[in-house]
Amino acid sequence: MKKKKERQKKPGKFISIKTKLLGIILPVVIIIVTVLTGLSYVVSKSVIKENAQELLETSVKGQGSDIEAWLNQNLKSFQAAKQTLEQMNFNERQLQTFLNAYHGFDSNYPNGMYIADSDGTLYCAEAAQEAVLRGPDDNGNYINNGGFSDDRDLADDTDWQLFTAEGGKASAKIKNNEVSIATEQEGTVDYSVQFVQAGLPMKKGSTYKVSFDAYALADRTMKIGISAPDRDYKRYLEDTVVELTSEKQTFQYEFTMEDENDVNGRMEFNLGACGSTDTVMISNVFIQMTAGEEAGEESSKSSPDKVIKSEWFQSGLSRVNMGFTNAYTNEEGEQVISACGMLRTASGKVHVLSADMSLDKVSVYVNSFVKMEDAEAFLVNIEDNTILASRDTSLISKSLDETGNDYMKAVGKRILKNELSIAEINGNMTGFEKIEGTDWMLVSYVPSKTVFHDLNNIRNIMLLFGLVSVLVLTGLLERIIHIVISPIKKLTDVIKSMTDGDFTVHTQTKSNDEIGVMSRCVEKFIAAMRDMIASINNVSGILHNQADSSKDVSVQMLSASITQNQSMKELNETVEQLSISVSGIAESATTLAILVTETRDDGEGVSSKMNETVEISQKGKVAMQDVSVAMQNINNSVRKLQLAIDAVEKASEEITNITGVIGSIADETSLLSLNASIEAARAGEAGRGFTVVATEIGKLAQTSMESVQHIDDLVLEIKSSIGDVINQANDSVDNINNSNILIENAVETFDIIFENIDTVGNLIHQMITKVDKVEDEARNVAAISEEQAASAEEIASSSDVLVDQANSLMSNSETVTKESNELTNSAEELSTQIGVFKIGN
Repeated sequence: MKKKKERQKKPGKFISIKTKLLGIILPVVIIIVTVLTGLSYVVSKSVIKENAQELLETSVKGQGSDIEAWLNQNLKSFQAAKQTLEQMNFNERQLQTFLNAYHGFDSNYPNGMYIADSDGTLYCAEAAQEAVLRGPDDNGNYINNGGFSDDRDLADDTDWQLFTAEGGKASAKIKNNEVSIATEQEGTVDYSVQFVQAGLPMKKGSTYKVSFDAYALADRTMKIGISAPDRDYKRYLEDTVVELTSEKQTFQYEFTMEDENDVNGRMEFNLGACGSTDTVMISNVFIQMTAGEEAGEESSKSSPDKVIKSEWFQSGLSRVNMGFTNAYTNEEGEQVISACGMLRTASGKVHVLSADMSLDKVSVYVNSFVKMEDAEAFLVNIEDNTILASRDTSLISKSLDETGNDYMKAVGKRILKNELSIAEINGNMTGFEKIEGTDWMLVSYVPSKTVFHDLNNIRNIMLLFGLVSVLVLTGLLERIIHIVISPIKKLTDVIKSMTDGDFTVHTQTKSNDEIGVMSRCVEKFIAAMRDMIASINNVSGILHNQADSSKDVSVQMLSASITQNQSMKELNETVEQLSISVSGIAESATTLAILVTETRDDGEGVSSKMNETVEISQKGKVAMQDVSVAMQNINNSVRKLQLAIDAVEKASEEITNITGVIGSIADETSLLSLNASIEAARAGEAGRGFTVVATEIGKLAQTSMESVQHIDDLVLEIKSSIGDVINQANDSVDNINNSNILIENAVETFDIIFENIDTVGNLIHQMITKVDKVEDEARNVAAISEEQAASAEEIASSSDVLVDQANSLMSNSETVTKESNELTNSAEELSTQIGVFKIGN
């Protein structure tokens, strides 16, 4: 019987559990850290954005309130002046004196107020006294000690002075006709370190040239400028960055004094917050007037027609109370807004009171109210989107659409659509605030990158922290997995050895967890498998021996059946000859009387032949007895084979019981794996590693179950083969029993033949002795001869049956021999399969 071989699926590339766990857990950890970092960043950004919007909204409202308060304060001053003028009913001289009192009274409107009537007559405030400007030195230099020849200048705190503020720290020293400024701390603003000289006379309309020599110990920058301390530090010469090197250079700049005369201009060298603390050397500072106009020269007065058509006059005609006009350019070319209103006088003429406020001044106030770092603001007239105030003075009086700035255009669109909520526009967080009592809209904005600057730093720190966390967790996970997987790895090696058929291995673990239980169960499984394999090996040996014995017996039985078949054929031939002889006797009996002499001779021949027949019959009887004995031996051998096969069946049932025990162990292992998975799931994140371990244990249990199933299949196949052998053995026993019965019948027939032949012999002998009485007994002899012929035919028929039975016996013997060979092959195959396993001594 041939055994079907299962095709084994080629295993894939081996990947350890440690690698799988790290491959699963590490991406999860990285994703979790990334998601947490991202969520933290998004949440932080949302919170910061919300806080920034609240702060911007608070700031813009505060700015609006401050601007409203500033405007209202100025309007109250104008309104008070208006009420005074309406109540006092001044004449022209008194009116001029009143207006002159406001000239220079407030820096918001330094030129004071002016009045015009419906005839175009204009009354303006005049300066009470012209400022006295000092002259330059003999060289035309307005700077005192510009050549730094007097080293006591700094010590006396006159002319040149060194100031520090906002974290700045420095010292200055005059030596060798130059000043050396050493910076220790640059501070946070440009004026943190400041070298200045005040008291410079600045004449309106004059052009000045500024020059100086300077160098530094290393490349760096500084800022220079000329300001007006008495006029809110207005810049006459705008702040200019100077690039210094280690080589001395001469720097020159020009500016025109466009403001009113100022006796207290100030030259500034600002060295703070420029990214360097290298020492700077300055010398030969020179300021001279290159062009100017005579002091006291009066500008031409405006014509009445221009006065009446002016923006402030037309706007004032429509107001009873003082209010502000839109931005416009006055006759001096300045961008201004005017506070104006109609005066009630007793003269009957219409008068308008007005005062100009420079938009540059408004811009300073607008941006001075900004309460957020890096934030800027500008003022817009919502009627035509004209910019009234901005830090960039070039934008003043321009429409938002005319600026060419995408951000300004977007702001203009939102104002037109009345979308005035806090919003992020073109990368700027923008707030809107309507200035009550005016058509003005204050727009305050701060760059989003400024708002999220600290957040971006925090994000980078969080990313760095996340990366370090991933690296640390990777190390910890690798060690933890190594510790947890180490027993499983050893157990895996044991199971691999078991898979290769080596049951001499042992599991050694002292842990009391699921892995320890599984290891002990595997140890019990190994012991049970060793016992089972040893038992199967013994049974295989016994089965092999019994199969060999059965084979020998079947060979002997086949040989005996062949001999019997040959003897039966010879017997058949003898019976045929006997039948012929009897037929001849019958024929000769009719001529007995004539051939007495020949009959005597023939009788003697027949007597001789009968003696040979008796001998042959005697041999046939002995041979049939031997066949009967051989058949009995075959029957006994087949019964022993049946008993051996029964023993093999019992052994296979024991194997089935053992595999059932192994299956129970595998089921228990699978149940333990399931319980471990449940407990790991309850443990949450801490149990993820044990979930994977439990899964691998479940797979191990499944593999054990499949091995048990494979053994069961083999045992069932063996039992099936044994059942076939038993059935064939039973058939052989039945055939042998049937053959035995036929042989016994043949023996009885041989006895009858022998007795009949013996009787024939006696009759022939009597015939010979009574030949003389042949004639008298001829009829009797004929009758007897006829009976003998019938008996001979019956013997021939019985002989044919015996030949057929002998052929059947030989065929059954061949079948038994074939089955014995197959049983031997099965025993050898079982022995070969069991020989794969190693169980030690």
